[in-house]
Amino acid sequence: MPSLKVVNMAGKETGEITLSDAVFGADVNGAVLHAAVRAYLLNQRQGTQSTLTRTEVSGGGRKPWRQKGTGRARQGSTRAPQWTHGGVALGPKPRCYRIDLNKKTKRAAMISALSGKVADSEMIVIDEIKTDAYKTKVMAEMLKAVGAGKKPLVVLPNNDEKLVKSFANIEGVKTAQFNTINVYDILNCDTFIVDKSAAQKIEEVYA
Repeated sequence: MPSLKVVNMAGKETGEITLSDAVFGADVNGAVLHAAVRAYLLNQRQGTQSTLTRTEVSGGGRKPWRQKGTGRARQGSTRAPQWTHGGVALGPKPRCYRIDLNKKTKRAAMISALSGKVADSEMIVIDEIKTDAYKTKVMAEMLKAVGAGKKPLVVLPNNDEKLVKSFANIEGVKTAQFNTINVYDILNCDTFIVDKSAAQKIEEVYA
């Protein structure tokens, strides 16, 4: 079972936590990670891009010149794609990019992402992340004390508005609750910072 030291908000070691092998010590499966990230990014797309075809642009109702005898190429409409102000050939139209993953794949991807962070020594466990006021400075000092990188993901045990807003003004920092984390955010962060109670709740969900 992987063991990590637990630090306080000042960066001082206060103890140790033993994590579950089933969640934080599993083999990393690159295939399911790729599938999960691809699904996440595709599902963010709105799919509202649209271009006008030759039937949708205005004008072009009359044949520009007669079929034969002018020496020029035959043309049927001034709104064909080769004309200025003509329609777009084979352009994008609104569509749904959404793809779904089954529960087994989602769970395997999450476990692989969490295990990868532990294996790469990019996970930091803090005994308790708390604040009594909206203080960005306090959170910035905490991140510096624990050795967070430029893009940390801070996982909280519950939706604490003071904490979320205190982190919000720090560039590159993203916050999430233990039940709203996703594979893409875990892989995209360079430091995975978890409140101790949030780590225990993650184990309860995925163990």
